[in-house]
Amino acid sequence: MINATAINATAASLEPSLRAAGWASLGTVFNPAQCRQLAQLFDEPEHFRRHIRMEQFRFGRGEYQYFAQPLPDLVTQLREEWYRLLASIASRWMADLGLPEQYPPTLTGFLQLCHQAGQTRPTPLLLRYRAGDYNCLHQDLYGSVVFPFQVVIGLNAPGRDYEGGELLLTAQRPRAQSIGQVIPLSEGEAVVITTRYRPVQGTRGFYRANVRHGVSPLRAGLRHTLGLIFHEAE
Repeated sequence: MINATAINATAASLEPSLRAAGWASLGTVFNPAQCRQLAQLFDEPEHFRRHIRMEQFRFGRGEYQYFAQPLPDLVTQLREEWYRLLASIASRWMADLGLPEQYPPTLTGFLQLCHQAGQTRPTPLLLRYRAGDYNCLHQDLYGSVVFPFQVVIGLNAPGRDYEGGELLLTAQRPRAQSIGQVIPLSEGEAVVITTRYRPVQGTRGFYRANVRHGVSPLRAGLRHTLGLIFHEAE
């Protein structure tokens, strides 16, 4: 049984960074042994519903697999805890942007909305990159119901297990060029990133800054990440 470190972050501690940069660190949640256990699941196909090779769809190079139901207990636990942590921020963001979406306080309530919209397939996934692999800038949208945040957890140590392969985040600004960021991701660390757009205060109120994320080319080694997306897929 793999148990994550206690979740110590609060909405108040995360929201300033999310608003300013579009991402925030949730701290280290897995030790190295737990990271290895999770990464090894990639070679056990019974845990997954679909295997994607990115090159086939021009998403980049590398591969990932979507977990099947029932999800691993750990994935379910973290998804529920982090959703509960982020739901209030998500609702405030929509209100700032003048959008009608408001998010239930629990993941169960939110998944009911997904299912009513025909989004019933689980979206947590495990990704694997080798030398030369990369992930194009994209947004993880699987239907009309979208949660504004998702979590990425590093399962290998940069500099020891791989080189390159940085997590990238870009934000598009109205009538201006996009801003790009490199997000450091250490072994066992979780970061929450913006899924689609974030509110930015302008001279006439808030506007939407569209956000995309990806992974730069891996120069050497092997990189695994666990991705926790909260909305389901059609």
